[in-house]
Amino acid sequence: MTEPRTITLATRDHGEVVLPEPTWCRGHADHRPDTYRADITHYAPQVDLRHRGRTIGFAVIAQAPCAERSTRDIRGYVVLSYESTDGFDPAGLYDLAAELDMHADRLRDLADQLAVTLGGGGQ
Repeated sequence: MTEPRTITLATRDHGEVVLPEPTWCRGHADHRPDTYRADITHYAPQVDLRHRGRTIGFAVIAQAPCAERSTRDIRGYVVLSYESTDGFDPAGLYDLAAELDMHADRLRDLADQLAVTLGGGGQ
């Protein structure tokens, strides 16, 4: 049997913290030692959402295992932000709708991954 993977991260308030690291976590290469323990977050690889080459948002599976004011559960998060500077003609709106359909499929795939993770297949 394989031992669970762990990560040791320096924190401002608790020194070195040893945590189990889920198999879906992309790692903590960008971790800063002045981070508070409650702010440590495991992130899966991000799914970028784009329209005409421009980022309109992203989706990610994440968990803050030491959170104090929010859930510690593994969840999917989506951030959307798009502002059209020129507006859309009918063709442009159809184009955006088609891209959003594609992103809906990607979000369903992410939901499937999260379901497997929550079922124990991804931990």
